[in-house]
Formats: sequence, structure tokens, C-alpha cells
Amino acid sequence: MAKLVIQNQGMTGRTCELHTDRTTIGRVEDNTFQIADASVSSHHCEVHLRGSDIFIRDLNSTNGSFINNDKITEQILKPGQVLRLGQVELKLEADGAPSPGTSPTSATSGTSSAAASPAKKQVDATMLIPRGVSLEELETGARKTGFDKTFSKKTNKVNRWFIIGGIVVAIIIVALIYYAFSQASPAK
Repeated sequence: MAKLVIQNQGMTGRTCELHTDRTTIGRVEDNTFQIADASVSSHHCEVHLRGSDIFIRDLNSTNGSFINNDKITEQILKPGQVLRLGQVELKLEADGAPSPGTSPTSATSGTSSAAASPAKKQVDATMLIPRGVSLEELETGARKTGFDKTFSKKTNKVNRWFIIGGIVVAIIIVALIYYAFSQASPAK
């Protein structure tokens, strides 16, 4: 049975066995295989089983889908090839299929992986969402987020008038109650 194995540090060894005709991969929970990584789109790609072929279809993801560093929209993934979704790399492993390291073509695959190293600069095209504050910004106290204004306590005249009005109404109610009791007591 074929399976996708995540190669990234921190997620190494997480696998998705491809046993259904359609497998969805993405960041959100409703996918068949969820990969919680910011560079992976919410619904990144689909994996289709068509006979013995494994067919990958990108779902208009933000950071794209790549097979051996070649951007794809739809393509067959073969055992030993690397599927990259954003910055997450998955390797296709299939039972009975030789991996590139043990196959007779490993010499050519070794040269292609060495040649692919410069192509890894395509990762620069991946959109990264910055998180947190840099050390320089912390040291200087400068922030570029638009929250540069200092917050001060606002004086609210409406609250003051509301409290004064409430006190006046309370005094009137107390006076009416006192007047009602004083009128009722001489009748006894």
C-alpha cells in the first residue's frame, strides 16, 4: 500500500496511507490528512488513486504544490519522489517499489538530487507570514503594527451626567415614598 511520509523535522514520520480513491490534504480538520503548518493552505491538494498511479492535483493553493521541486497543477507522483506543499515535504513510499537510494538508477537520482539543491531556492517564492517581534524591535521599542499610540483613560461626560441623573431620580423616589407614608399615617 502506498503512503505519504512527512520528511520535515518536528513532523518526521507522520504518514498518510493512500487507501481511498480520493485523499484531501490541507491545514484544516476536514481534510483526510491534516498538516498543521502555516505554509500549507486550508485545502491544499487532492491525491487520487487511478489504478496503480497516484495522481496529485493542486487546489489553487497559496504556496503551490511541487514534485521534485517542479511546480505542478496535476501530475502523477511516483514512489521515491518528494511532494512539497508549501514548506512541508512528503515522500511517497510504496510496498514492493524500490526507493531511489536502493534502485539501480540511484546514481542518476543522486546527481539529480545534487542538481536539485540549487532549485531549492524556489522556497523563496513561498509566502511566509511573519510572527512575533524581532529582537531589534524589542530593543528599540519600535513596532510597525500601527499600535504606536499610547492608550490613555478617556473622560466620559455622559457617565457623569448619568450618575447625577440617577441620584436625582433616587432622591425623588425617596421623597415620594416619604410623602405617601406621611399622608397615610394621620388617617389612623
